[in-house]
Amino acid sequence: MNQNLPSARTQAAYGQALATNSVIRNTYILLSLTLIFSAASAGFAMLSHAGPVSPLLVLVGYFGLLFLTQRLRNSAWGILSIFALTGFMGYTLGPILNFYIANFSNGSELVLYAAGSTGAIFLGLSAYAFSTRKDFSYMGGFIMAGILIAFIASIANLFLHIPGLALAVSSMFVLLMCGYILYQTSAMIHGGETNYIMAAVGLYVAIFNLFMSLLQLMGVFAGRRR
Repeated sequence: MNQNLPSARTQAAYGQALATNSVIRNTYILLSLTLIFSAASAGFAMLSHAGPVSPLLVLVGYFGLLFLTQRLRNSAWGILSIFALTGFMGYTLGPILNFYIANFSNGSELVLYAAGSTGAIFLGLSAYAFSTRKDFSYMGGFIMAGILIAFIASIANLFLHIPGLALAVSSMFVLLMCGYILYQTSAMIHGGETNYIMAAVGLYVAIFNLFMSLLQLMGVFAGRRR
């Protein structure tokens, strides 16, 4: 009987490893597809010269679709929901990109630099999490609290229009999203996140916010107004 224990444990560990690898593989496949779809939606909004989406509509659409995705995360409808969410967010991005291109002589370069920096940061942090296999679960509470504070500050600045506060919020989001990428990647590696739809949503939101924050910072410090 005792002779079977190591075998049973080995099989359990092997099964856990397969499940973890499946979550990681499906997460990155879904994340790649949603990023492509989001970019296509942004491109459509840019080519059609769509007007800016009101902040209230962005918030309602984002949180509504995020809540729907969370509710449907264990069904095939969750796939459609995450594409609706990322497509909507991509569409809201289109007018912002047009603004930078139209109002900055180096607007196209700013967008490309922000996109390239976002990709490099995401790949670098992901590689670090996978290579070291450190457990970053301890960062969860700090990151959630920081995101809440930065979100409230960004909402307040819609009415206050304080440039310094906008820079502070963008800087906070850069740091927080970097931390969240490490946290979410670690959760997948160590079995803390077993739903690939929610893992993909989390990483997409982190990438989206990281890109937006970097673009805003680059616009302030490196943008050349027309």
